[in-house]
Amino acid sequence: MTTDLLTLTQWLSPAFPLGSFAYSHGIETEIAEGRITSADDLQDWLEIVIRRGTGQSDAVLLMRAMAGEDMLAYARAMAASKERSEETEAQGAAFAKTLGALGTAQHAGPLPVVVGEAARQLDLEPTTVAALYLHAFASNLVSCAVRFVPLGQEDGQRVLTRLKPAIAETVEAAKGVSVCDLRNAAFLSDCAAMAHEGLVARMFRT
Repeated sequence: MTTDLLTLTQWLSPAFPLGSFAYSHGIETEIAEGRITSADDLQDWLEIVIRRGTGQSDAVLLMRAMAGEDMLAYARAMAASKERSEETEAQGAAFAKTLGALGTAQHAGPLPVVVGEAARQLDLEPTTVAALYLHAFASNLVSCAVRFVPLGQEDGQRVLTRLKPAIAETVEAAKGVSVCDLRNAAFLSDCAAMAHEGLVARMFRT
């Protein structure tokens, strides 16, 4: 189990070449338009995304994929914009490519599904995999805000610390959820992702 946990940690590490640093998940729009200007704003935005948006749907998709269900079409249907689709597909493809280079064949697809399918080989609980996945997701977005708001590193770590209950509760709520109950209620997050391609100057791809 320890080796498997280290394997998962490696997969979700910033050192694993997914290019995650290039994607802001719409957060660049929120910062550019003045809706995220502080650590408190960032925490509120991320908590909604985790509990009601991509976080909760990705947790369900990942755990259902770990259970052996074919979630590719569902994951693609949950991408509410062109940039959201490109973000999850590009990272999923990079994840699969890197696994292949490490000797594990894995087909490409949306990131949570690819991670869930790969994690079947690990002796880890789906909730553990989903929690660490969401922590990595949140960490990347905190890093985006630290660079672009900008925020101090300590502010970023405070936000990430305060998001732990949201991550844990989202994963717990996602246990046993069927594809029929997949949902996304973070509408302003989706709107931010749709508006991103119209920004005059952009640091991030989404």
